[in-house]
Amino acid sequence: MATITKRELVIELSNRCGLTQAQVFGVFQASLDLITEELAKGNEVTLRRFGTFEVRVTKPKVGRNPNQPGSDMEIPARTVVKFKPGKEMKARVAEVYPKITP
Repeated sequence: MATITKRELVIELSNRCGLTQAQVFGVFQASLDLITEELAKGNEVTLRRFGTFEVRVTKPKVGRNPNQPGSDMEIPARTVVKFKPGKEMKARVAEVYPKITP
């Protein structure tokens, strides 16, 4: 599988929409910034037919250092961003990568 960069997305969007790459980049970056700002406020961001970004707080837990198996260390609670894909995205990806059964 290949990795697609922001630049490659901007070029493709520019070709599809007939806008300049600078225009597309401005809108694309502003969209990402807005999503980040809303998540930082604790809001959920839902993009229909794509998915939902939400902020979750993990619980503190006890972990172990593999280099020092006898000592436990507390891993503090933290805030993470989770993405839940929408129904349409799941269906589209499932067409390309069918469910593998053992």
